[in-house]
Amino acid sequence: MRKFFLYALILTISFQKNAFADIVFRNGEDLSVSIDKDEALVVHIALEMFGKDYHRVFAGAVKKEGNTKIFISTIGMNPEIEKVLKSSALNELKQQTEGFIISVQNDNLYIFGNDKRGTAYGILELSRIFGVSPWEWWADVPVEKKDIFIFKNGFFDFQYPSVRFRGIFINDEDWGLTPWSSKTFEPGIAPIGKTKGTIGPQTYSKVFELLLRLRANTIWPAMHEVTTPFYFVKGNKDAADKYGIIVGTSHCEPLMRNSATEWDISGKGEYNYTTNKEELWRYWTERLKELKESDNIYTIGLRGKHDGMMQGVKTLELHKEVLADVIHDERELLKKYTNNNVKEIPQVFIPYKEVLDVYNDGLEVPEDISLIWCDDNYGYIRHFPNETERSRVGGNGIYYHISYWGRPHDYLWLATNHPAQIYTQMKRAYDKGANKIWILNVGDIKPAEYLTELFLDMAWDIHSIEDNVDGLNKHLFDWLAKSFDNTKAKELLPVMNEYYRLAYIRKPEFMGGTRTEENDPKYNTISDLPCSNEEIHQRIKEYNQIEKK
Repeated sequence: MRKFFLYALILTISFQKNAFADIVFRNGEDLSVSIDKDEALVVHIALEMFGKDYHRVFAGAVKKEGNTKIFISTIGMNPEIEKVLKSSALNELKQQTEGFIISVQNDNLYIFGNDKRGTAYGILELSRIFGVSPWEWWADVPVEKKDIFIFKNGFFDFQYPSVRFRGIFINDEDWGLTPWSSKTFEPGIAPIGKTKGTIGPQTYSKVFELLLRLRANTIWPAMHEVTTPFYFVKGNKDAADKYGIIVGTSHCEPLMRNSATEWDISGKGEYNYTTNKEELWRYWTERLKELKESDNIYTIGLRGKHDGMMQGVKTLELHKEVLADVIHDERELLKKYTNNNVKEIPQVFIPYKEVLDVYNDGLEVPEDISLIWCDDNYGYIRHFPNETERSRVGGNGIYYHISYWGRPHDYLWLATNHPAQIYTQMKRAYDKGANKIWILNVGDIKPAEYLTELFLDMAWDIHSIEDNVDGLNKHLFDWLAKSFDNTKAKELLPVMNEYYRLAYIRKPEFMGGTRTEENDPKYNTISDLPCSNEEIHQRIKEYNQIEKK
């Protein structure tokens, strides 16, 4: 957490002369807040979320009238209130996208945001300080009631993100999220086409609340064939706009179209750029016109209709030639329907699987497009930006897995990536210049709560965790303490560390020695499984021990 102690010291010294009081929150007291009605909708949404948290912590209500204790403002909305900040702090805040300041002075608590999301994060930081977990809904983490909480006069907290775009990818949602959403949480939304279920706006609103609490700003929505596409569901787009969430799409979904399902409904002919490019242009244009006023990050390029190679190309050279044409044509569409200055439109190119071979063969990607590098699906990043790539205007980012379905084997059930692996890989990526966008494949969200928060904590503040084993242990301990309590955290920390150690040696899903989607029966089961019966029984014994604990 970035705290500018020099500012705090200056403020504290000046306030002592005027004998201003601390800010005290007491159980049973209502809280009056001053906020401009013209603030962005996400700011008012964040205040509503905080109001519910405040009621659970202090049994009081947050109101917009009475003796005001908290003043909230996005820079530029209320110049009079901004005068309480020293010009140096105000100027620094103006330089930090999505940054916020919380300051206690003049017998009041002030929250200033650089922009709408910065202000929303600042409001929800109060919930975090009061002890409300980001997982209060998704993991039923209890909210501890308090009799009193004191902000000392002179308190000053200045935070801003290390990574510009930070978010999650809901993927392989067939197993949990889609069935639960469509059958339990918001049933009654009819699937479209051959899909089996729908994730609707009520579910996505809960996802977006989680993202705001985790100080994230980006979603790649669920995209499997069993799920009705995000933009086909009435209310999903409006929910993203309402919560200030930027919507992007995965490596195989160009120009905001979920082609795994949408093409069969909205497209005509083959999904083949070499034979049907005019129809693909029409198909993409239809979506671009829908998203004129929304916040989006556009994936550039083209793969197969789902997670496969582009149709119609037989050689690496032809693949490179066609892909270059695709990128040019997509940008012309963006220029025509989104912004005439195409360089101002957030765009990403993702060299995933076979596309990395095309890129390495010399494919030229325009300078303003962000390059998103991928791990090998098992947590090891395949490429870090070199000196030339680091100098790109569009910058670099990472797409990372803590859940995966595919060859040679999936891992969907247990969230077994080792925290040290995530930390070392992402810290190296950041140090190598991949700091524009970080997206985490979280599968169904559950049970990957801790690993998701670790990833997004690093994206918010890359220096928030000490670069050693003690730093990671402290982060996990603090998370367990926040979710349970200090006593249970002490008991759970060695259990969790042992759980991650065993899984890092060999994931439980891999112990059967089988391969996923392997057609040849000769290779469906691995004959030379590198584990003896003795090793297998020892592993079962070790898992039984932590299960007992």
